[in-house]
Amino acid sequence: MNPKILSKIKVADEVWLATALLHRENPSRSDFTLNEIVERAAKEGIIDERRPGVYVHAALHCVANRPPKPGRYRMLYETRPKHRRLFRLGDNYDPQREGSKITPEVDEIPRVYEYLLKWYEDWSRSQVEKAIQSDPLLALCGSGRELWADEHADEYVARLRAGWE
Repeated sequence: MNPKILSKIKVADEVWLATALLHRENPSRSDFTLNEIVERAAKEGIIDERRPGVYVHAALHCVANRPPKPGRYRMLYETRPKHRRLFRLGDNYDPQREGSKITPEVDEIPRVYEYLLKWYEDWSRSQVEKAIQSDPLLALCGSGRELWADEHADEYVARLRAGWE
């Protein structure tokens, strides 16, 4: 028996793993088609049989910025019709998916894939940092903090307004 197979793995976790593998194998690509995700899951063979639920999870149940029907996971993000990438913190999402699962639990996936959870943390953080750096308004975040570093913000504003009439 293949040591990576876990017969009880959730379909959503299988979809996340397949998408994470696609990102790792294709670092220059920003998203993947639904069919690419389904085919990558089949190629990986995490489960002995090909499950029809993989497509439905990639299309609906795992997609953060779509209304839940009924799945509420926030594992994927729809970038354009029929294209997905992994969800990352800072992405907008349907409010009904608040508090739902973003990544698999380490004890619910085969050990051979545990490295993907650490990779995802680093990837997600770096993607958010790139987005902030490329947006001129977000890049200003925190600028000027040295102006009032030694006093409370309210005191700083009061001092600036002291001479106003």
